[in-house]
Amino acid sequence: MDYETATKEILALTHGETDAVALMATLACEIHARHPFSDWTGFYRVVAPELMKIGPYQGGHGCLVIPFSRGVCGACARSGQVQNVPDVDAFPDHIACSSTTRSELVLPVWNGAGRLLGVLDLDSNTPAAFTKADEDWLVPLLATVFRDAA
Repeated sequence: MDYETATKEILALTHGETDAVALMATLACEIHARHPFSDWTGFYRVVAPELMKIGPYQGGHGCLVIPFSRGVCGACARSGQVQNVPDVDAFPDHIACSSTTRSELVLPVWNGAGRLLGVLDLDSNTPAAFTKADEDWLVPLLATVFRDAA
């Protein structure tokens, strides 16, 4: 995957936008179209203390509600740390929104004020689909894109 080109094009598409949902929709579309192993790409938005609801996504259906206390997305929201899970069946309390998911990469989405807006969730039907290079691309991209998001 060409991370450099993807970054340039995503930053051009999102330049000047501050609406979090608009940014999430654009990123879900762009990342899903570009990542060869992401079968579901989307966001879960923080809507109440310790609770997320589905946001913009690409792929099949997703879970509608995820509490911070459950699953890979919840672990990411709770800890504020990237969760790269090569085998979801080995992850305690994994929430199976799709029975075909084998691996998952979930990243926290913060705005520049330090408020957790939600998480970016990439699911793959391929085991161990996501790499450290994916993380190294997405962490700074999310920080830049959502810096001024409300």
